[in-house]
Amino acid sequence: MNTIKTKDIQIAYIGGGSQGWAWGLMSDLANEEAISGKVKLYDLNYQAAYQNELIGNRLLERSDVAGKWEYEAVKTIDESLTGADFVIISILPGSFDDMESDVHLPEKYGVYQSVGDTVGPGGLVRALRSVPMFVDIANQIREFAPNAWVINYTNPMSLCTRALYATFPEIKAIGCCHEVFGTQKLLASMVQELLGIEGVKRQEIKVNVLGINHFIWINQASYKGLDLMPLYEKFVDKYAGNGFEGSERGHWMNNHFVSAERVKFDLFNRFGVIAAAGDRHLAEFMPNTWYLKSPETVREWKFGLTPVAWRKQNKQALVEKSDRLADGTEPFEQKMTGEEGIDIMKALLGLGEFMTNVNVPNQVQIGGIPNDVVVETNAVISFDSVRPVLAGKLPKPVQNMVIRHVSNQEIVLQAALQKDKNLAFQAFVQDPLLSTMKPEDAQALFHEMLAKTGQL
Repeated sequence: MNTIKTKDIQIAYIGGGSQGWAWGLMSDLANEEAISGKVKLYDLNYQAAYQNELIGNRLLERSDVAGKWEYEAVKTIDESLTGADFVIISILPGSFDDMESDVHLPEKYGVYQSVGDTVGPGGLVRALRSVPMFVDIANQIREFAPNAWVINYTNPMSLCTRALYATFPEIKAIGCCHEVFGTQKLLASMVQELLGIEGVKRQEIKVNVLGINHFIWINQASYKGLDLMPLYEKFVDKYAGNGFEGSERGHWMNNHFVSAERVKFDLFNRFGVIAAAGDRHLAEFMPNTWYLKSPETVREWKFGLTPVAWRKQNKQALVEKSDRLADGTEPFEQKMTGEEGIDIMKALLGLGEFMTNVNVPNQVQIGGIPNDVVVETNAVISFDSVRPVLAGKLPKPVQNMVIRHVSNQEIVLQAALQKDKNLAFQAFVQDPLLSTMKPEDAQALFHEMLAKTGQL
């Protein structure tokens, strides 16, 4: 009989100096009384990890904290991994200066990106930085924590998770992303508005998920047995022109991370299935003439281009906040993040069964997509097990778009593993965001971006 472990759980946090995801994990762990243990924080910036050690351990002193966890900053990755039951990976591949080049250098050639971390020229160059890092991480996990479950939050999600499996095929890794949650919340708002049902929770919206990270689709959606697809068609008819902005989300012009859902609605009208990521991500998978032709086009579609200058400014504010949290001059706000990492860990430990969307290698859960590439579908999570749900096939036109990106990502993976600049350019020039660029301009941009961030 398997013994359910609830105490002395060891978590290795790679990227443990984070001033965002790490604080969210601390808060979620503090609110969960069923499990307890130790989190080892590893980061290239040891001081940032040490600050989080101080912040995390302050929670142990509080009477309102249900989950009792000790935090320790460590100086080597093998220290963090040794004895780990779980490994969390949440890193920034490179620096914000690198990301500034990824996102904004293409603008010199008229190419605009709303995020720049998954596809497009920025996503590709970021992947060339990320894959070697994840190869190193996978090798370290194979040596020091081969039986641990690995939860990756780092983008580009598909390629980072793919690199883990390409390096260590027996690894037990999943990629987690909250984009589907936003679509479930949108559908919950739709049920409330069109059917007058109050208090609908996103977890009550059951969806069939299929696609690749940030280019995810839903072909079935229900609420307590009610088919929501016909209702969504009416909802789209109502809001496709001007967009929908829920009261909890705020206005798209005042927040770099929200939209009025016009891209999502337009894709439904074109293809008949629900695009289940945020507009900022979805736009980057399409030809640049659709939604990202210019800043004016972006404004017409009511989403935003997130400037890296804002990220840098926000980072400085978070560093200052970290100092205040570490020395106790600012209290740590303990609130649930809505992420599902803790629920996933509990299910893997044997504390119930849980179903959610995850990124794992395709083993026929999506038909018509090559096996082994990382796809996003629902999976049932239980004791030491992640079982992907058979999701079926995408409509042929959508499948064609998804396969184009899957094929390109596989080329990028091989280019990064082989350090093959020519192969990387072949993927670069085929990205839909560069569809109107002359080959010679694409080549100039490619070499300029690589020189700027020192890749290959």
